Amino acid sequence: MKILNCPLNGPRPVSEFFYWGEVRPMPNPATASDEVWADYVFNRNGAPGVKKEWWCHTPSNTWFIAERDTEKDVVVRTYFYEGED
Repeated sequence: MKILNCPLNGPRPVSEFFYWGEVRPMPNPATASDEVWADYVFNRNGAPGVKKEWWCHTPSNTWFIAERDTEKDVVVRTYFYEGED
């Protein structure tokens, strides 16, 4: 069984979590060109490596960031979102 460390609830089975996608800055919809907006909506970085991802612990509705190495299939760390980098 895979375990994911929730920053609030500690280690929990991965079945208790929902993956929401990679953390990426959203372009300003009012000023972004169609090309920039389409790139944001439809394209993802699929290269293996460490990704910052949104995850939610569904029983407690706790949202947080997980840094996950997709090449080695390991979670590097988890932490609460603290605003823009």
